[in-house]
Amino acid sequence: MGRYLVCVTGASGSLYGAKTIEALIKAEHEVHAVFSTWGESVFSMETGLSLFAWMAGVGLDADRVYSPDDMAAPPSSGSWKLDGTVIVPCSMSTIGAVASGAGTNLVHRSAAVALKEGRRLIIVPREMPWSIVDLRNMTSLAEAGAAILPACPAFYHRPQTIDDLVNFVAGKILDRLGVEHGLYERWGGVAEES
Repeated sequence: MGRYLVCVTGASGSLYGAKTIEALIKAEHEVHAVFSTWGESVFSMETGLSLFAWMAGVGLDADRVYSPDDMAAPPSSGSWKLDGTVIVPCSMSTIGAVASGAGTNLVHRSAAVALKEGRRLIIVPREMPWSIVDLRNMTSLAEAGAAILPACPAFYHRPQTIDDLVNFVAGKILDRLGVEHGLYERWGGVAEES
């Protein structure tokens, strides 16, 4: 199975990161994670759960969750092999730091490593609207090899719950990673209504 790093920053939408981690674990992949300081705070605020209680519930090994300040952690090195890095949700400040090469924490460094090593890097911006600065930063990252995958769920599958919307975005992330899943109903054409 693959080894993946999922980074969660302080943008609203931590459910997208949580579902991505849960789905990778369920598919029996080795999952590592970094929660920025604000990523952890927003996660607790949006879910009503402590990060550590949630980790235990989904089977995320605490030894594979790194402090954003630990610049000696395995994801900081290009010699540590990964099959993909995902930043979900990704704040615009994180996008700006990575695009400019002026990173100051492990989330930024992990993204820089993915780019320099030519590995999969998926950036999931959730904030909106986007300024021209945000668009230029995302363009720079796309030109450097990152996939920009905005948290924009579809509605053709007639979602009934927030989970349906979250699952769609997490499923698109897994699609880009090449990981099989059953998180959302795939488009099958327009069905005739009777």
